Amino acid sequence: MKTNTLFNNTEVAFALKNDAQLERAYFLFKMISHQPLVRIGTAATNFALKANLPVEGLIRSTVFDHFCGGINEEDCLPVIDKMFTKGVSSVLDYSVEGKEEEATFDEARDKILKIIQFADEKEAMPIVVFKPTGFGRFYLYQKKGEGKPFTTEEQSEWDRVVARFDAVCKLAKAKDVEVLIDAEESWMQDAADELCEAMMQKYNQDKPIVYNTLQTYRWDRFEYLKGIHERAKAQSFKVGFKIVRGAYMEKERERANDQNYKSPICKTKQDTDENFNTCMTYILNHLDAISLFIGTHNEYSCYLAMDLMKEKGIDKTDNNVWFGQLYGMSDHISFNLAKQGYNVAKYVPFGPVKDVMPYLIRRAEENTSVAGQTNRELNLLKQEKARRKL
Repeated sequence: MKTNTLFNNTEVAFALKNDAQLERAYFLFKMISHQPLVRIGTAATNFALKANLPVEGLIRSTVFDHFCGGINEEDCLPVIDKMFTKGVSSVLDYSVEGKEEEATFDEARDKILKIIQFADEKEAMPIVVFKPTGFGRFYLYQKKGEGKPFTTEEQSEWDRVVARFDAVCKLAKAKDVEVLIDAEESWMQDAADELCEAMMQKYNQDKPIVYNTLQTYRWDRFEYLKGIHERAKAQSFKVGFKIVRGAYMEKERERANDQNYKSPICKTKQDTDENFNTCMTYILNHLDAISLFIGTHNEYSCYLAMDLMKEKGIDKTDNNVWFGQLYGMSDHISFNLAKQGYNVAKYVPFGPVKDVMPYLIRRAEENTSVAGQTNRELNLLKQEKARRKL
């Protein structure tokens, strides 16, 4: 394992932040490190937005601008261009959640199609992303995954979901832009997995365009990975996977408990870490058939990936391996990896302030639960402030 100092270089990590942005980042992570403050803050923010109080400006100038690229694609351009000067690409993430109407699903599809066109003209945007439930109702995925028959109306509704997936993957293939499809709750994921695999069969004939997501806090994912690898070999298509640890743990455990079935979540954080590294190692061992987007804020996993790439003679610029972090977090990983010449992309969420709040609240809550990570961010920001004598 490499000497673990690469990610300590704060000058590289925060080169794009001016003094005021550095101070703001420090203030935000300081706030996020206090659980009660996050709870009060999210409740107050939700209330203020629902009551139409004039708080958007405040939200925009603090938490929104730190974690989001802007309210629309054009708004994100300065962020995208600025990061690309340091070799970091962008994945524009339309982060509007929890809508259930057909018109909204069509709008989301059109938004992704527009981003693909946009990405086609910008070298800094080689990848796009969407959530399955951005294109169809959660209930439909769940019902399909449970193998229950659809009504006639539901069947035509599902056909429209498939058509939205297909429209996006087809254009992405034509424009040579990779598509990452996010994973969601386990009880809707079987149908999403099936649909992603059908898209891979159709559009990943010569190279991976369509990527599914493996949430490795699920103990069954390694077996699933090996299974799809076998099917891909038999049917001659390529597989693409983004691997992450996962984002719905509390919800998953609660539901398993309430409905009395075995939790799909690994027993411990260590089991999840091991599962992530096992899946990552397996893919790096089979890079001829599976491409990899490593979505992680875990330094050990990044060092391990770098070591494995070196050991296997995988070039840093090989398009089959990408590292990814969220905008506003883990700049010490993203910018130091890019400086070393690796393929790195930041997930850049965008959308109207009000619609993106559920996403931002989840980010704040996730950060509070991973205390070690928030402290690490704070220490690095403190170190950079000292270096700049702020």
